[in-house]
Amino acid sequence: MSIHPNETYILSLLKDLLITPSPTGFTREVMKRIEQEALNLGVSITFNEKGGAVLTVPGQDDSYTIGLSGHVDTLGAMVRAVKPEGTLRLTRVGGFMMNSIENEYCVIHTRSEKTYTGTILSTQPSVHVYDDADTFERKESHMEVRIDENVEDDEDVKKLGIAVGDFISFDPRTVITPSGYIKSRHLDDKASVAALFGLLEAMKRENWKPRCQVKVLISNYEEVGHGAAYIPSDINELIAVDMGCIGDDLSCKETDVSICAKDSTGPYDYDMTSRLIELAEAEGIPYAVDVYPNYGSDASAALSAGSNIKAALIGPGVHASHAMERTHKQAVINTTKLLAAYVK
Repeated sequence: MSIHPNETYILSLLKDLLITPSPTGFTREVMKRIEQEALNLGVSITFNEKGGAVLTVPGQDDSYTIGLSGHVDTLGAMVRAVKPEGTLRLTRVGGFMMNSIENEYCVIHTRSEKTYTGTILSTQPSVHVYDDADTFERKESHMEVRIDENVEDDEDVKKLGIAVGDFISFDPRTVITPSGYIKSRHLDDKASVAALFGLLEAMKRENWKPRCQVKVLISNYEEVGHGAAYIPSDINELIAVDMGCIGDDLSCKETDVSICAKDSTGPYDYDMTSRLIELAEAEGIPYAVDVYPNYGSDASAALSAGSNIKAALIGPGVHASHAMERTHKQAVINTTKLLAAYVK
């Protein structure tokens, strides 16, 4: 029997997660939100040494464990240097095109917990001043942060408490349109985390147990490759729930649940992938099966680290990944439905 995800709950939680800054390595606040939500749902939660979370749901048969993973760490940046003229040189956290963050608002997070706003610009930001402003290469050494404070040199910046190693988060600019589209940075992978909590909320509200024990892993270092390099040893199979790609040679749409057959690390488990396809067909869930040539997931990190598991990868279709992303609420809700069908 199909479940009925709570759309209002999923979208409300998703907005909360999206507006909470969490570049990889700076995820304490978003993990507090994860812990709060787990406690609200009455789900047991523990944390590993890296700060990632494990939520445990007892099943009808606890001798077998299905892991479901999503990550809350996002793309971001860090202060690399304070420049003599009072701007900040940055270094990227995660993989993205530098032009994708040009002219974006940001927040600088100091170690004293003060925050300052700013704007990310090229070092030649005006066509009225620089002859080659439009062709100037967008790379790290050509980008800087303009701080929204009265600073004229590096000493003024240091007096604010801003220093090398401070994190920089990007304004997500989250919008949910009347037509159901969700436009925001960091849908990778907060849309999937919202879908996972939609599953947990449905279990509680509809009062049902999964067929076996379920452990939901919320990782916080996925964007740098080792989010789920460690997983609990009792997990038998792991479904990474992460964004689906859209573009050339790919059939996924923003309303689809993506089922990835293979990414850059190799193929996913044939039987698990086949079962997910069968369930999507049986439940009438719009889906696409694709191959991602430039992609790795928490499941591939777990496999590379030597975990003795089977693994699969699904998630809501997301357009313009690692840039200004967009998905549709139906893709997020249907991801919850497919996960429920698999564990129920």
